[in-house]
Formats: sequence, structure tokens, C-alpha cells
Amino acid sequence: MEIGIYTFADVEPGGSHPRRLRQLVEEMELADQVGLDVFGIGEHHRPDYSVSAPAVALAAGAARTKNIRLTSAVTVLSSEDPVRVFQQFATLDGISNGRAEIMAGRGSLIESFPLFGYDLNDYEALFAEKLDLLLKLIDNETVSWQGELRPALDRATLYPRPEQHAIPLWIAVGGTPQSVVRAATLGLPMALAIIGGDPKRFAPYYDLYREAWSRANRKPDDVKLSLNMHGFVADTTQAAKDIFYEPHTAVMNRIGKERGWQPSGRPEFEAACSPNGHLLIGDPDRVADRIIELHRIFGNKRILVQMAIGAMPHKELLRAIELLGTKVAPKVKEACQ
Repeated sequence: MEIGIYTFADVEPGGSHPRRLRQLVEEMELADQVGLDVFGIGEHHRPDYSVSAPAVALAAGAARTKNIRLTSAVTVLSSEDPVRVFQQFATLDGISNGRAEIMAGRGSLIESFPLFGYDLNDYEALFAEKLDLLLKLIDNETVSWQGELRPALDRATLYPRPEQHAIPLWIAVGGTPQSVVRAATLGLPMALAIIGGDPKRFAPYYDLYREAWSRANRKPDDVKLSLNMHGFVADTTQAAKDIFYEPHTAVMNRIGKERGWQPSGRPEFEAACSPNGHLLIGDPDRVADRIIELHRIFGNKRILVQMAIGAMPHKELLRAIELLGTKVAPKVKEACQ
């Protein structure tokens, strides 16, 4: 069982992007020191997030860490060039001595499409075509490829070559059955984001993935599934709730307003912290027990927790990373062997 964290490196209103990036490197360094397995950084192109180039930020962390795996979370592949994605993560792989991963997705926000000149009408076609190319680049040293939305490649070899034989590629999904089946059919590990509702209601997606995996004549033991969830760890459960409530609620209400959702408050937050809620909130024992319970339901081999949401105080975030690595992870790993 791999345990890690992911972040979009949120910036509070009026905050400093450079300062947040420097804090991010400090967080990666600490996560490595306390024994976490994975650190993921997402991609956004708007003022409330500081990272638009995950590979660059991860490379800064690679120079300050030794063991932790470094992944995008996610690379918005639909509006990226797969050639550049491969080159960037091959560079990261070399700097980190083979610790790079790519988590590709279509993205929950769409600001990158007009920024890079893509038509939202091609939303699905862009992802499918670029995923096909990226897979070929990862699996083959020399590639010839023909598509409809990107210029063709004729016996192209990309440099630098990565340290790993093949950079691991995960597919991130948000609950679309077609995306689940595609990941399994292609033989790719899948990360499922659960940021609302009772987590148990997402179990059928994992069942669907395993069914599609078996239909593709793949070994059941090779299935790799991750849960990506929001949460926070503190010395006491009440402290975890009190620290996390305002930053998390402010972000969810801001995004919710953009999408037409009803605003939420403390009652909704408390419900989300309940045993049937989607937030992994509490002291180390409580969070570990929740992760163990989820593992029994999903059989996942990885869980990534997003703790740095909104205007999260950096000191409290560093303490949460420390507790996740030194208290939560050992208990979970012992129970989920």
C-alpha cells in the first residue's frame, strides 16, 4: 500500500506565487524525509494556483529528495503536447534517478484550452489522440505516428532518454464509466478522485475496471488502483477539523459558485467528516482507520491525500505531512500487507 499526498499548490487571495512555490519544495523534502511514497502536483492556469508546469516544480523537489516518487496530478493531456510531456518527465526522471510518474487526465477545469488554442468541441478527441501518442512515446524509442489533431511523427526519437525503462503512466478519472473502461483496456493504472459523497458509491467503478481488465486477458494481480481524496491530519480530530474547515470550504464554495452549486457550511463539512463522508479528517489513528476501511472496500494499492487546500497555514500543513508519514502510514501499511 503506497501512501502519499497531492497538491495544486493553492495560493490565498493576494498571496505570493513565488513564496508558495518555495514552500512546495519544502513540503516535498519533508514528505520524503518522513517516508511517504508519492508526491503529486497538479496543473492549473489561474491565479488561485501557483503551478502551471508540474514537471518543473517536481524537478525542484527531485534535487532535494531521495526516495519519494514524483508525479503530476494531473497533467492536462488534452491541451498538452505529448512530445513535450515525454521530454519534461524524462528530464525529471533523470534528475530524480528514476522516480518520475505521469498522471494524465482531461482536467476538471478548462482554462488551458483557450490558453493553448484548442477547441472545446474537440475535448474527447484531443485526449484520446494524445494519449495514444504518449503511450507510443513511452513504450518505443523511435516512433512514427499519424493523427488528426497534431502533426505526424516520422521515425522520431526523443531526448533525453529516461532512467526508467518506461515512465509509469496513470489515468485519472472522475467517475466516467467510459474513462474507466479505457484505462483498463489499455492496461493502465487508474486513479479515481473522490471529492464528494459517500466513497462506497464509487466502488462499482473499481469493479468495472477489474471486469474490463480481465476481459483484456490481463492478470488480476497486476491491477493498480489509487484513491485521490481530500483530507487533513492533526494531533487531535477537533484540531484537524478546525484547521481544515475554513480553507477547504472557501475553495469548494468558490469553485461551486462557478459551477452553479449551492454553498455549503459547517453542517455539510461535519457530514463530510463522518464515517460515510469523503473527507479523511482526524487524528492519526482516525485517518489510518478510515484508509484501512477504504482499502477493504476498494482493494486499492495507493492513496493520495490532498491536504494543502486554499489558504492552509504552512506550519500546520508541515505538521500534517509529518503525522501522515510517521503515524498514519506505518499503521496502514501493517494492516494492508
